[in-house]
Amino acid sequence: MAEQQAESRRVVVETPNTRREVVHSEATRYPERNGISGAALAAIVVGVIALAAIIILFALNRQDTTNDNVATQTPPQTTIVQQPAQQPPVVVTQPAPATQPAPVIINGQPAPASGATSTGTDDSTIQGAIDKKLSNDPNFSSLGIIASVVDGKVTLTGTVKTESLKAQIERAVRNVKGVKSIDNQITVG
Repeated sequence: MAEQQAESRRVVVETPNTRREVVHSEATRYPERNGISGAALAAIVVGVIALAAIIILFALNRQDTTNDNVATQTPPQTTIVQQPAQQPPVVVTQPAPATQPAPVIINGQPAPASGATSTGTDDSTIQGAIDKKLSNDPNFSSLGIIASVVDGKVTLTGTVKTESLKAQIERAVRNVKGVKSIDNQITVG
């Protein structure tokens, strides 16, 4: 609630014909100065809600990570071999069977059965040579050009600024040993 203060004054007004007395009163209101403003209170409430949300997200993320770690661990297989009564049992621990990752299929085509092209150079060797050539060249390394190799056929994707730069990249990849053909899908923009 606001405080109100009243002030009253008497003023004598003299004119050439009369003399009279006038009462002048004035009320002044002062706002309350105790407590905090509505904006400060709103800022505090928003801050508390944000802090609570961060703590909850952190706790949930930590719980998911713990569950993932537990799910990926497989207990070792234990075999107990019975020995005569005077000796303690011998425990043999066998490692869990190793899992092999699934093969990667690029552009919906299956991997070659033999793993090598007719020239004797396999796709992973060609891929490594192309990646090395593009990353070691200062003109090409910052462009983000992606090359994928299937049966010696190279597909280039990405974006460059000029047509001449697109042609330079294609020439550089064509010079890699084992490249049969190039599908240049690099866009100029």
